[in-house]
Amino acid sequence: MEGKVEHKFDMKPHEQNLEEYGRLCRERTNKSMIKNRQIRVIDNDRGVHMRPMPGMVGLISSNTKEKKKTTPIKQPEMKRTRRDRGELEDIMFKLFERQPNWALKQLVQETDQPAQFLKEILNELCVYNKRGSNQGTYELKPEYKKSVDDTAAE
Repeated sequence: MEGKVEHKFDMKPHEQNLEEYGRLCRERTNKSMIKNRQIRVIDNDRGVHMRPMPGMVGLISSNTKEKKKTTPIKQPEMKRTRRDRGELEDIMFKLFERQPNWALKQLVQETDQPAQFLKEILNELCVYNKRGSNQGTYELKPEYKKSVDDTAAE
């Protein structure tokens, strides 16, 4: 950034108010240094307020590592087996005839294929919509749309 200073403006307090201004600055500094927290001593309480409620005993864990170990890792119920590539492409074309835009999760449910395998095929056949009203969905590439329209007309 380049520029030229044409007018300079420096400001100082009046000679009359110089002492008052200094006092004001000191007051501000002292006020900011004062801690406004207070400590109260509770007499004869015996920790009643600090005890956990009867239903809360199992929920609060003192050690977070123990909590992480006990949480079971969710795995797929059964592994999906890959179909023949040509057969899956035919299924995909039929699905895109039914509906123009599909999310990956929907396609995994419809085809019952592994997500990674589906992604490989989708990268060849489809365009991924990153923004807009169909964000996060796949849509057939224009060259495949024409062939789908031609086969539907026949």
